[in-house]
Amino acid sequence: MRTKTPMTSDRNHNASPASEPASLVLAVDQTHEVKEKLELCADNLGSSNDVAKQRKAEGASSLSADKTLANNERVQREVQECANDLFALTETLIDGIAEVREQARMALAESQDALAQTEAALVRAQALVSAQEEQKMAHRRTLRDSATGLPNRELFDDRVTHAIALARRHDWTLAVMFLKLDGFKGSRDAPGHAEASRASKEIGKRLLQRARAEDTVCRNSDDELLYLLVNPQGSENVGRIAAGLLKSIAQPIDIGEHPQRVINANIGIASYPEDGTTAEQLIINADIAMRRAKSSSNGYVSYKQWELDPAGA
Repeated sequence: MRTKTPMTSDRNHNASPASEPASLVLAVDQTHEVKEKLELCADNLGSSNDVAKQRKAEGASSLSADKTLANNERVQREVQECANDLFALTETLIDGIAEVREQARMALAESQDALAQTEAALVRAQALVSAQEEQKMAHRRTLRDSATGLPNRELFDDRVTHAIALARRHDWTLAVMFLKLDGFKGSRDAPGHAEASRASKEIGKRLLQRARAEDTVCRNSDDELLYLLVNPQGSENVGRIAAGLLKSIAQPIDIGEHPQRVINANIGIASYPEDGTTAEQLIINADIAMRRAKSSSNGYVSYKQWELDPAGA
């Protein structure tokens, strides 16, 4: 007859995955133990029957009532123990299922919380990006002239400073042209503000069409514009560009009541590094040259030319 196997487990609990509930691990262990006990009960019952058959074959008329009763009581106790173990196993499984559900609920709650935090962070990031873009757009608007769409003086100064840094590094030359529109104030008074605005936009458009990508055209005031030439490749080329600008500006402008309005201009030119090494110096000297250009034959004068011959410039 087999001896009872103690209610211990051969499984190593430490080898279980960290996420596996302890109650389910215990239930699996108890399943093996209950199986062994049931097998033991079956073996004992089979042994009891074998003994009875053998004694009967030897001529015994009956088994001892006391022995039979004791044996049956022992088997009943073992069966009851198996039943108790099965009941405990059922409770363990129920606890394990509840534990799994609780873990799933907690994991779901954590996932939902993480998702909510991610969505909130995304909303904050989008709001921040939108605010930054709006701020950039607002700043860009402040750097543009509302009438012509051209850069204003602040943006022009910044670009001249940047161009000077590049010119110093690459041994380039620069030219700043100061443009004064003659008779433009009269055009503002005669046809009205709307017509003057259209004339400003048209002149700005013409200058932009002639400008290269690296150049900058700026509106300095109602009748003044600034033009930055980056690496113009010599004073002769600067002169040709200035002459082309004057010719373009002088083309008739359709401004409503005065369809053939002609606006002339004068241009003063200051070059880097001969006429200045800062944006302020170049603009001031270009302005000085522009004032001398009013009396010149071709409408433009360079600062260096005025210095060499102030009377004839």
